Order: sequence, then structure tokens, then C-alpha cells
Amino acid sequence: MALEQVATQGLVLLGCGKMGSALLAGWLAAGLPPSAIWVLEPNPTDWLKSTGVHLNKGVPPAPAVALLAVKPQMMGEALPALQALGNGTTLMVSIAAGTSIATFEAAFGAQTPIVRTMPNTPAMVGRGITGICANAHAGAAGLDLARTLMRAVGEVVDLEGEHQIDAVTAVSGSGPAYVFHLIEAMAAGGVAQGLSPDVAMKLARATVCGAGELAYRSSETAEQLRVNVTSPGGTTAAALAVLMNPETGFPPVLASAIKAAADRGRELGK
Repeated sequence: MALEQVATQGLVLLGCGKMGSALLAGWLAAGLPPSAIWVLEPNPTDWLKSTGVHLNKGVPPAPAVALLAVKPQMMGEALPALQALGNGTTLMVSIAAGTSIATFEAAFGAQTPIVRTMPNTPAMVGRGITGICANAHAGAAGLDLARTLMRAVGEVVDLEGEHQIDAVTAVSGSGPAYVFHLIEAMAAGGVAQGLSPDVAMKLARATVCGAGELAYRSSETAEQLRVNVTSPGGTTAAALAVLMNPETGFPPVLASAIKAAADRGRELGK
């Protein structure tokens, strides 16, 4: 029903970079017709030009939803293009980090239905996860519509409120970069132990991707999966003694990193 509403009333996509393109590809794959989509993007790719959407041709008078996919630092310049849709029935959905619902209410009007989301870059391969929250004007119908749109690129989790969005940003929004850095560090460790850079990187990438897929598919907890791989007194146990050190291992380092990201998100939102 949600996609039918969008197909009838239209959808505006403000910004079509990597995340916007991933979402657009997901919507088209889900059956949303290109004729129902208006995209505002100053630097369109050849792929975007080939999709058949309305590209840089303004916006319809009352679309079902407008999704804001521009970078936070460009938001002030981009929002006026949609200002006429404020205080109406159009649901505003943001994927920008550090831009609060209050900021959007100030730009569009206090009666505007707004949903704030935080997806992550695995959305580009259909394996993203998105946290969502909304203002009171969005209501259950607005949240349902936002869930449907974001599920085109992965999973969706409902938040208790906007106060949790910075934690989501720190864990899953920024989280892919932590995993990519883990791959870098594992490969560097392999090189230090005598492997060639190419072999070390191939081993590290495949190991992280395979372990992630196993964790995704398994019904067991991450803790149990770790235990399953760890023989007492073996090589994995020796490594985990370093990684699980309560003062210098993963737990304190990642806790500090996630706090730093969440704190920065709160700063950007002020």
C-alpha cells in the first residue's frame, strides 16, 4: 500500500550520490515506476540519466514523500528547493547525520511530517540497516512509509526517539569504516608475519566477509560464534587474549571510538 501511494502521488529525491543512488535502485527494483520519481541532482551520473526518472525538472505539487539525501553541510543550500512542500501532506525523510528534526521543522514549518533515518553504506549492495524516528506529525502512516522505502536497501529498526540517532550513527552509520579498517589492520598483520600484501589482503577481506555472512545467517549469538572458533589453549585463544584485554583490547578501544562518533553527531546537531 505504501509504494502504491508513492506511485500515485510521486516521490522527490533531493540528492543522488552513493546513498541516494542505492535507494533509487532499490525502489526501481521493487517496482516503483520511474515516472513517479523526481530527482534533483546537480551532478547526475550516466546511470541516473538512463533511469527514466524526472531529472532536474522541478517537483510535483504534493508528492507523497521527499527524501533528503544531500550531505549535512549542503543542507542549508539545498532545502529551499523543497520549501513549498512544507506544512503540507508531504512526508519529509532525511538520511543526513547531524541534522535534527527541529532543524527541518524550522526550515519547512512546525506542522511538517518528518522522519529522520540513519542508513549505512552496505545499502549499496542491499545489505544496509537503518534506524528511524519521527516527529508527532509523521504518525504511524509516515513511519510505515519510511520503513517501506528504507527496506528497499536492507533492514530497518525503530528507535525510541531522536535521542538515540547519534548512537545509531556511531554504531552502524560509521561502523562500516571500522570494519574496513579492521581488514586493513589484519592484512598489515599478515604482511608482518611474512605474507605478501596481495595474499594478506585477500585473506583478510574474505575472512571478514565470510564471518559477517556467518553471523548474519546464524541463529547463535556473536559471543557463541566466537566461542565456537576458539579452542582452549589454541592460536585463536592466544590472539583473543590480546584483543579482549579490558584495558587495551577491542572493548575499550571500540567503546571510545563509538563515543567519539556519537559525540561528534551531537555537536553537528547543535
